[in-house]
Amino acid sequence: MWAPLPPMAFTTQDLAAIDAAIASGELIIRVADGKMVTLRTMSELLQARAAIRADIAAAAPTAQRRPYPRHQLADFSD
Repeated sequence: MWAPLPPMAFTTQDLAAIDAAIASGELIIRVADGKMVTLRTMSELLQARAAIRADIAAAAPTAQRRPYPRHQLADFSD
């Protein structure tokens, strides 16, 4: 069973490395800080990618939403 990775800030380079490993079938990844990580199965690799994507998405600033109600007026004149 895949154990969650320790809390750390993942980078887009980490995501690119794991995507490249998935594409090539490799189970060894070099992360941004230079460490080598070996996963046992492709399933673990996919779970790690999901965790990295979620971490990056959570760290990204959210778009500022407009307050509701939003109105849009249509103009049908020629």
